[in-house]
Amino acid sequence: MKFGVVVFPGSNCDYDAYMVAKSVVRQEVEFLWHQDTSLHNCDCIILPGGFSYGDYLRTGAIARFSPIMKKVIEFAKDGGMVAGICNGFQILLESGLLPGAMLRNTSLRFICKFVQLKVENKDTPFTNMCNQGQVLRIPIAHTDGNYFIPEEGLKQLLENDQIVFRYCDERGNITPAANPNGSLDNIAGICNRAKTILGMMPHPERASEIILGSEDGKYVFRSIVNFFNPGR
Repeated sequence: MKFGVVVFPGSNCDYDAYMVAKSVVRQEVEFLWHQDTSLHNCDCIILPGGFSYGDYLRTGAIARFSPIMKKVIEFAKDGGMVAGICNGFQILLESGLLPGAMLRNTSLRFICKFVQLKVENKDTPFTNMCNQGQVLRIPIAHTDGNYFIPEEGLKQLLENDQIVFRYCDERGNITPAANPNGSLDNIAGICNRAKTILGMMPHPERASEIILGSEDGKYVFRSIVNFFNPGR
């Protein structure tokens, strides 16, 4: 399979995602510049973390209008796989590919630390190598990571099993104390109804090798590879 990593002005996790795809899960990968108008036959598009276009308006708001995003939106609506990480998640929300919005962290501060995530749905292309309820240790790094969606929207997420990750404690308990940013219902990652689009605030690419303090993020990348090449 082939990964495509989109590069926006202000992206700062593009090389991290590229290296995990190339050197950790050993797949073909290509950078996709924000002004490109082709996805170069990539199978899974990654929108990486960072500060696309400086996030001067709203996080991800300007990136939504870049030339490459027109192709990403078409690709996603045709059933293509897309994973948005941190700022990439925010871009997916701004693009309407995923429901909800990001608010400022309740602390009103930038937060950069390891957190625990509970796998709430293992039956997605992004979590098929995980166990249901498995706890992953993955870092966050954001100021606007407080996920919000109106009551009816939350009801639909629950009914359609679209909540993929929740912030939890080390034992997998979903508690207010384990919620680092105030996200509604401790939500850390969601998918669309078809399970082909993932948005998550934590950074799996920053935790895919043990030298970085955790390799739990590798589960996400390995799951994507396994979806396209089962058992490999």
